[in-house]
Amino acid sequence: MALETAEVRIAPRWKRPSKEWLDAFAAFPVANIGDAMERLSMCDAGIIALTNHTAFTGFAFPVQVTAGDNAAVIIALDYIEEGDVMMINGMGHIDRALVGEQLTQRFQHAGARGQVIDGAVRDKKIIESTDFPTYSRGTSPAGPYKNGPGVIGEPVAIGGVVCCAGDIVVADDDGIIIIPFWRAEDVLEKVKEVAKREAEMTAEVTGQYR
Repeated sequence: MALETAEVRIAPRWKRPSKEWLDAFAAFPVANIGDAMERLSMCDAGIIALTNHTAFTGFAFPVQVTAGDNAAVIIALDYIEEGDVMMINGMGHIDRALVGEQLTQRFQHAGARGQVIDGAVRDKKIIESTDFPTYSRGTSPAGPYKNGPGVIGEPVAIGGVVCCAGDIVVADDDGIIIIPFWRAEDVLEKVKEVAKREAEMTAEVTGQYR
């Protein structure tokens, strides 16, 4: 079986929300957003940054693959829109890479803002040189199979957190948080309050040690 015959299910096209939401959440660190979301919805600490440039805010583009097979990831290239974040559930399998140099560069050129792989990548040094924010559970020199099956655009689990198409994904040096879009307005108001309290506490400490 080859890529052309791989069984990959593709969800109906989804409408991306306004990019104003991305600008709004980009102003806040993941830790503050987490505090505004009951300290939940953050990907587990096993998914770590592989690049020096870690920060991004984008809309989730979910992809589900079988362990060690990236047929669905390749096909997803035809559906990326500017502002997307590739959220790839590789079943946590780290013995075979799902993404390497070529796919990373193609994601970047298609307008994606980052990639999060609950699995492995390869070509680490080249990925680092692209400055394309990349998180994964590990690295492996072994390349993937391209037989399928896979799913594009349906909900997936990334680092223990459910992720749906169009959810807001925010990442920085501390890690990654997924904001269900239906909660975006409420979370934005709450994180503003969290940031305000943080600023007040910082000012209080600074004042004490002047």
